[in-house]
Amino acid sequence: MTRTISIAAALLLACVCAFAQGNLSSSHAASSAARADESLPHDTHEGLSVSADAYSDVARAKEKFGKANPVPLGILPVEVFLRNETTQPMRIDLSTIQLTVQPAGGRRQDIDSVPVQEVASAVAHPKGPSAPSARRFPIGIESPTDSKTDKMLEVLKPFALDADVVPPMGVIHGFLFFDLDRDMSLASSASLYVPDVSIAPSQKVLMFFQVPLGNSSRQ
Repeated sequence: MTRTISIAAALLLACVCAFAQGNLSSSHAASSAARADESLPHDTHEGLSVSADAYSDVARAKEKFGKANPVPLGILPVEVFLRNETTQPMRIDLSTIQLTVQPAGGRRQDIDSVPVQEVASAVAHPKGPSAPSARRFPIGIESPTDSKTDKMLEVLKPFALDADVVPPMGVIHGFLFFDLDRDMSLASSASLYVPDVSIAPSQKVLMFFQVPLGNSSRQ
């Protein structure tokens, strides 16, 4: 009987230690993300801080994305950090986030983000999609997926910002992609516009966030 109790106690202790270690790892990851955005351009009010880091340098982007680097195609990756310093969750409408650019001698433009699937396709087929081949399957049966695009998507998707709720006292971060039509010089004067943020329980709408990218891209 004593031996059985000892084994049960040992198993319980192992479970508690594993749980504590998992929480410690999660807390460390969140703390690292929070520290990473402190030196970046940001806009902070009402308990939320929005920071942005533009990867306009080809070499730096290649180090991050490898063969899936979208910068040579004129697509700017922007890492966005959202840090919630309140005790209430906040919801972000990712679909309305835009990049505001001011071309030399031109009018200001607001650019929507490019879905990560489209970025993957552009990287996989830099010269554009190949001409469609003759149908080999009966109507109603889907053709095989594009393996090149799928491989690029496997690389890019883990980097993409896809969470739209910032937990209380928490941080989320990830990349949004913007097509600058191969003119990366626009990044230096661009700003990230985040218009739709609300406190989740009360649905209180926060004022918009505007983050100038400036020289946020680090070598």
